[in-house]
Amino acid sequence: MNVFFTKLQVRSTLGAIRHRISANRFASNKTVSDNTIRQLVSYATQAPSSFNLQPWRFLALTEWPDRHRLMKLACGQRKVVEAAVAFIVLGDLLAHSRLSDILRQSVKSGVFDESTARRIADQCNRMYADLGAQRDEAIRSASMAAMTLMLAAEAKGLVSCPLIEFDPEGVRREFHIAERYLPVMLVAVGHPASAKWQREPRLPLHQVLAFGVGWPWATESIETWKAARTSALVA
Repeated sequence: MNVFFTKLQVRSTLGAIRHRISANRFASNKTVSDNTIRQLVSYATQAPSSFNLQPWRFLALTEWPDRHRLMKLACGQRKVVEAAVAFIVLGDLLAHSRLSDILRQSVKSGVFDESTARRIADQCNRMYADLGAQRDEAIRSASMAAMTLMLAAEAKGLVSCPLIEFDPEGVRREFHIAERYLPVMLVAVGHPASAKWQREPRLPLHQVLAFGVGWPWATESIETWKAARTSALVA
C-alpha cells in the first residue's frame, strides 16, 4: 500500500475534516448507488482496530420501507428516511474469536512471522476474556469506522449524520441481528439539501489541549464536577 500522499491529497483530507457537518436535511429525491455504498464501507474498513480485529459490521438500508421501520425505532427522526441510505453500524462482541484467521492472513502477507502471531493471539485472548473489554472494543472500533465512513462520504460530495437516539434492542429484533453484534450507532448518508446546515462552532484549543503531564482540568475536585453536572442537567 502506498503511504505517501501528494499535497493535493493532504489538502483534500483536511478539507473533508474541516467541512464535514452533521446534516439535518437531505435531498430526499436523490439516491446513492450500491457501488457508492460499497466504496464508502470499503473506506470505512481502513479504520484502526485493536489487534486488527475489525469488529465493525454495516447494515445498509436503501429501501424506503426499511428506513421507515428504522425511523420508528429512532424516535421518529426524519433524516433516517430522507437520506439515501441509513447504515446500522454494529460492533462484533466476539470479534476475537476470528483472530486466528486474521493473524494467518498477516503472516501470509509477510506483516509478521508465526512466532509473533502466537504472541499476539495470547495477548488478545487474555485481554478479551472480559465481557466488558469485548463491549468496549466493539463500540470503540465501530465508532472509528463510522467516522471514517462519514469522512469518505464528505470527500465524495455527500453529507452524513450520526444518530445515537434509537432503540438498540428494537433494532436488533426488527432487522434480525444476531446477539453477538451490538448496534452502536446509525449513520444517515445522502445528497445535501439545497439549504446546507451551518457548521456548529467547536471549543477553542486551550479548552481541549494541554502539553505535558499537568492537565489543567485534572485538578478539579469531584465536588466541582458534580456541581457542574447538576447545573448542566438543570439547564
